[in-house]
Amino acid sequence: MNKQFPNFRQDMTIKEMGEAANRYIESEWKPLYEAMHKDLTAAFAEIEDAAYGLYLDGLMPAIFEQLESAGYSAMEKLEENDFVIAKCLIFRNSLEKWGTEDNRSRIFWNVVRDRQGNPLGTLLSEIPHSHLKFDIPSAPVVYSLSEILKDKIVQRVREIKESELKTGE
Repeated sequence: MNKQFPNFRQDMTIKEMGEAANRYIESEWKPLYEAMHKDLTAAFAEIEDAAYGLYLDGLMPAIFEQLESAGYSAMEKLEENDFVIAKCLIFRNSLEKWGTEDNRSRIFWNVVRDRQGNPLGTLLSEIPHSHLKFDIPSAPVVYSLSEILKDKIVQRVREIKESELKTGE
């Protein structure tokens, strides 16, 4: 399997970064899921939701590594009790409030900064998953936001999910 990598450039907007991340995820999520499914189904029986962290450890680091290679940073200073998966997804910077037990949605956020440390916007990573068995019912999705403050990011996450519920997406 030839792994594709997201292509980031120094002059990209946050929207373009999200589009590049989604192209990468679209090409890679399903083959990785199929390759890891048997092992992660067994892992889910033992460690439950932590099995999704193992999957994301295979899928998401390429996005953050390629952002870094292009001169961006998507990681913030860690606090003592932070739990991080997939290189840059910090659990305190996430919400999981939507969906049924067999199709839940957790959304992580990462504020992206340029070489000088200036915030450019935020990338949201939505991870659909089941709490009943190891299953990722649809592709993870990356959204891009202009917001950079936690309360505004949380507000936008809620707006996105409420909008989806209304339109039935």
